[in-house]
Amino acid sequence: MTFSRDYQALRSGAVLGEISPRGQIAVGGKDRAAYLQGLLTNDIQALGPGTGCYAAWLTPQGRLITDLHVLESGDMILLDVPLDLVEGTVQRLEQFLFSEDVQLGDLRASLRGVWIHGPSAAALLERTLTGLSGLAEWPEYHNARAAFGETAAVVARIDQLGVAGYCVYLEPLGAASLSTALAAAGAVAASRDAIEAARIEAGTPVFGTDMGTDTIPLEAGIEARAISFSKGCYVGQEVIIRVMHRGQGRVAKKLVVLGVEGEPPAPGSKVFAGEREVGAVTSSAQSPSEGASEGASEGAQPGALALAYLHRDFLAPGTRVEIDAPAGRVGATVRLKPDPTSPGPAEAGPHDEYVGSAFRRTARAIQSTLHPPAGIRASPAHPAAPSASLARASAAACRPGRTSRNAASRCDQDTHAWSRGRDRGR
Repeated sequence: MTFSRDYQALRSGAVLGEISPRGQIAVGGKDRAAYLQGLLTNDIQALGPGTGCYAAWLTPQGRLITDLHVLESGDMILLDVPLDLVEGTVQRLEQFLFSEDVQLGDLRASLRGVWIHGPSAAALLERTLTGLSGLAEWPEYHNARAAFGETAAVVARIDQLGVAGYCVYLEPLGAASLSTALAAAGAVAASRDAIEAARIEAGTPVFGTDMGTDTIPLEAGIEARAISFSKGCYVGQEVIIRVMHRGQGRVAKKLVVLGVEGEPPAPGSKVFAGEREVGAVTSSAQSPSEGASEGASEGAQPGALALAYLHRDFLAPGTRVEIDAPAGRVGATVRLKPDPTSPGPAEAGPHDEYVGSAFRRTARAIQSTLHPPAGIRASPAHPAAPSASLARASAAACRPGRTSRNAASRCDQDTHAWSRGRDRGR
């Protein structure tokens, strides 16, 4: 059976496949980190060359605009975002550019990501690419330049499926050839069902499926990975701090993993505790690892997992609930509580003295930018120029945002250096 084979390959070997389509944005210029620091939830200015982080971009009301993988190469920052949000994200980023030395580039036409997961993924990459070693020991979001034949690439470690995971970024033609080479070396092109099963087991939410523009990061359980609680101001921080300090980190609902007794429930299925509606399913999958477990009713054969938002009174592992199904309700059990590494409420400090007033001012300014008075229009994004060369295409896509011609030239140099690994000597 293909599903079982793919799932076993993911757990014991290596598989190819992405959990959702992603696209990339180049951020160049010497002010890139400081510029993103005030927008994103994680500590971007703390990143050194070859490091990265998971982050979110929030509205002033603390709700998600998008999630992002952020990779600092030393020459530029790469933002990896949901594919259908690339254009809108670039446009929105451009609205916040004033005098900063920052250039933005839409890389959809010039860059692809090849994702590989599993215990053997590191060894396969080291055999297939040149310029790499020690991948299995890399911390998350470590990234480095490599080459696939004559094609420049950047490799980053990003774990999403409960096993080691890596993404190789390179030009589109090279990406197709790399996938073929990795398959020939032993990687399995995994089915969508197998990827979904592992993703849900790991409790990894996907933007647009398990979280969206009405979601606060704490509800999706991504705060431990995506939010720095020690950095300075960023958009939406006032809401996060208010929940953490005044609400002791409690939100009305939270995303959990449910073990389901029967077939995977449809997204949107309602969840009940007795006659009380307590949540809804966001995604589900058959799970080879899901067997009979403590709390399941007699004779039940759980074989599916689901991600669902549940009311905060029903989050404890082992809690029994029921899910609406066409043939009647089916039993389910909470498998995974909210992120156990999530920090508790931070201690109050000097920062909190100015949080309220500072962020109210910031929110008003941002709201004015997002909804300018009549007659004022934000500058539109410009389409990327396709090219056969990753370096040339990335440089062509990178454009200045209200910056000088010299700054635009530096962006060109940055993107060449990122893909080719040349020291610009700056």
